[in-house]
This record gives sequence, C-alpha cells and structure tokens, in this order.
Amino acid sequence: MARRVHQPLEDQEFDFVLSMATGPVLAYFTGTWPKAVEACRAMDEVVGELAREYGDRLTAVRTDITRCPATTRRFEVTGAPTAVLIVDGAAIATQAGPLTGEEFRQFLDAHL
Repeated sequence: MARRVHQPLEDQEFDFVLSMATGPVLAYFTGTWPKAVEACRAMDEVVGELAREYGDRLTAVRTDITRCPATTRRFEVTGAPTAVLIVDGAAIATQAGPLTGEEFRQFLDAHL
C-alpha cells in the first residue's frame, strides 16, 4: 500500500501524526538555508520512494527545522537533513546528513 509523506506545518501537527501512527515513524528534518536545500531536496525523493516501498510498516514525516522548533529540540536535531526513527514517541535511531536510497534502506532495516 502506498503511503504519502506527511508534512506537518507546526509542532502540534507533528504530535498529531505521531499519535495517529500505528507503527514506526521516520521523521526527516529539512532546512531552508542555502547549504541544506539541495541535500534536503534529494532526500524528499528518497523518502517518498521509501514511504511507498515500506507501505504499512512505516509512516514518513517531513518537517522543517524552523517550522517545528519544539520537535527539533525534543529529538535533538542540530542540522539538516537528519533522519530520526521514532517508536512509541521515542527516538530509537538518528542519522545526520544526506543518505542515498540504499543507505536509507540499510538504516531502516537495521532498526525495524
């Protein structure tokens, strides 16, 4: 089953997506400053593919660091792009920096 990537606009929406998820959540944090934009755009495509590939096993959430500051602090994200795998509201794995599709799959498979 294909699942879209959720894009919360503020912290409360992020919390809502977490509360509605029925399994692990892959949150990837993006930024809008010049050095982050290109890497984050590449991650958009990769995460979209993973959301379709992993289907019901994973909920993907894209969030901008500046739009969700409380969420960013809560998961100790310090740069973009950063991927955080969340289970039952707690981060179980974090990967900073851009990832290829294969690197992302390895990250997920190691922790799912």
